[in-house]
Amino acid sequence: MDHATGAADVVLRFEEGGGFVPMGFFATEAPIFTLYGNGTVIFKDGLAAPPPADDGVIRVAPYMTATLTEDQVQTLLQFAIADGALGVARAQYQGVGADLPTATFTLVAAGTKKTVSVSGLGMDGGPTPDTPVLQALAGLGDRLRNFAPTVEGEVAWVPDRWRGVLTENLGGRAPRAWPWPGVAPEEWVQQQEPTAPQFPVREMTPAEIDALELQDIEGGFSGLTLTGPDGKEYFFAIRPLFPDEVY
Repeated sequence: MDHATGAADVVLRFEEGGGFVPMGFFATEAPIFTLYGNGTVIFKDGLAAPPPADDGVIRVAPYMTATLTEDQVQTLLQFAIADGALGVARAQYQGVGADLPTATFTLVAAGTKKTVSVSGLGMDGGPTPDTPVLQALAGLGDRLRNFAPTVEGEVAWVPDRWRGVLTENLGGRAPRAWPWPGVAPEEWVQQQEPTAPQFPVREMTPAEIDALELQDIEGGFSGLTLTGPDGKEYFFAIRPLFPDEVY
């Protein structure tokens, strides 16, 4: 199957989020699995436990990366389209209840771009005409969530850009001092595009993240309170920015 070959060209992506969860979960949501056109995969190890939060900062499990051969790319795409039912699935499926997380698959290959979203992926809502497709999509989600055992040569992924999230403090631990001289809270901006994050964000460099003097945050974190240069308290969170992401 034909597909783009660039290092920032998404070919297959799986992400899951939303539902009735605290703000920190929304701030750190990021794709679980992404395959790029050059064969690079960036993924979470579904069996990896998040780092401890002894200091009150809620850390997210880190990402891994590996490079697939073109044969491996083709095998994975064939599985996703056929066994995983992306080839026949429609754009949206509603789950069995309210406030359920939504799983989203993105496929850009074989001359098509397709997005399939499923609310409550894997939850049994009883037999319907959609059941075979939903079961296949759930199987594909399981495979991508637990991709680590299927690949060799994976290494830790070290992001070179971060999405910083800054909002008014919603309550939490005692605040820490503002770590970025010359950077004002007004530099965090809520973008206006419909698909943009629904909170103020700013692209941040590794040096700015290092200034926090926190360990084991490669996968992102939430729950940090900062006192801004304006004297106000802010909730701060980060998550990695992927090669294809603007903010």
